[in-house]
Amino acid sequence: MKSPVKKLLESHKKLIHSEMMKVTSHVQREDKDKIWLINTVTIEGYDVPFRFKRKKQYHNLKGAYVNMTYYPIVENVGGFDMEIMTVVRIKKS
Repeated sequence: MKSPVKKLLESHKKLIHSEMMKVTSHVQREDKDKIWLINTVTIEGYDVPFRFKRKKQYHNLKGAYVNMTYYPIVENVGGFDMEIMTVVRIKKS
């Protein structure tokens, strides 16, 4: 039986899976419609923010090790193109 991660990676070729990544910062904020909480984490050794949405507040991940499945996107922020990782799946290691 295949794991959920392997199923995701096989069906979506652009996804990336990384394990044992240390979270250096975790911030949660409401979106403009106040429906979603946007979570942004930074990972040790990476210059790119990782983002995911949840309807409920997520426990603080600062200092934790996580396994993540994500894909890169380019977003225009203040007139600059910025690479951001959109997290599909996150789990504490």
